[in-house]
Amino acid sequence: MQLKATIRRARRLRKSPTFTEAALWPLLRDRAVAGLRFRRQVPIGDYVCDFVCLSARLIVEVDGGIHRLHLERDRRRDD
Repeated sequence: MQLKATIRRARRLRKSPTFTEAALWPLLRDRAVAGLRFRRQVPIGDYVCDFVCLSARLIVEVDGGIHRLHLERDRRRDD
């Protein structure tokens, strides 16, 4: 059940990106960075990662203003 909720959340986040995510996405999409394919708002476990390159095993989290409100949760996520 948790997985379905995380997938729904990822879909919702894709439809309403933060200003920072919206600015970064055009720079990452269409294999613009070293030919790597990035996906956005990818559910991994209980979390939704902002940008993910699966082939490089790379997760990019864009910490905008909203993250100031969730410092402890972000620490757990980063661990």
